[in-house]
Amino acid sequence: MRGGVERMKHQEGTFKGIRDASIYYQCWLPEGESKAVLLIVHGLAEHSGRYMNVVNYFVPLGYAVYGVDHVGHGKSGGTRVYVERFDDFTDTLKIYFDMVRNWQPDKPIFLVGHSLGGLIGAAYLLDHQAELKGAVISGPVVKVRDTISPTAIFMGKVISAFMPKRGLIQLEAEGVSRDPAVVQAYVSDPLVCHGKTTARLSDELVKAIQRVTAEATKIMLPILILQGSADKLVDPKGAQMLYNTVSSADKTIKIYDGLY
Repeated sequence: MRGGVERMKHQEGTFKGIRDASIYYQCWLPEGESKAVLLIVHGLAEHSGRYMNVVNYFVPLGYAVYGVDHVGHGKSGGTRVYVERFDDFTDTLKIYFDMVRNWQPDKPIFLVGHSLGGLIGAAYLLDHQAELKGAVISGPVVKVRDTISPTAIFMGKVISAFMPKRGLIQLEAEGVSRDPAVVQAYVSDPLVCHGKTTARLSDELVKAIQRVTAEATKIMLPILILQGSADKLVDPKGAQMLYNTVSSADKTIKIYDGLY
């Protein structure tokens, strides 16, 4: 891989997403023809630029890597960590997917979704899996933690209805990784939102989790599911549930024991 990073091409821009939001995207391209495309779907409160480990590994191997900042995240417009409807994430991703397909005609495209991006990715597969070659779902938010009571979920719905932009839940930075250097990079990143997740987004997440749980049997494309067994930010049992439920003939789950 020596010299590989210098040889890659970085491009960026914006497009108009759902509700006229300005959506930021970027991509990293290999020299010459790409063999396939990885479409990064990032997690809650972060942004597409936090996946350089994926970029630096795969681009020198001939893969094109594309990422988009969700509405309310990173360099995209919108109220921070807020969304009117969960479909705003998946509908915007569909607009971007069509752009990527136009730029990379006939290339296989693999969705790579992490954390909230794993939930967005799973919901996206329910409607658009035929356009993809496969998916990698990492640490997905596909299960409401057992510690969150039905009463708390109901109260979240009420607050979402009357005070949708009120901050509800604070992500613990220490839960991002067992590696202190990774945690520090997260804390120091000015594009990471360190405030509380809004009531509306929290409520929309619960609805999306319920949909994915109910309909995951529809997912049939090749899928790789990755999960740290000691994850503090999402319920690790969600990954196993997703693996058990999808109908894919080609499916693999990897549990990383003791990792976040």
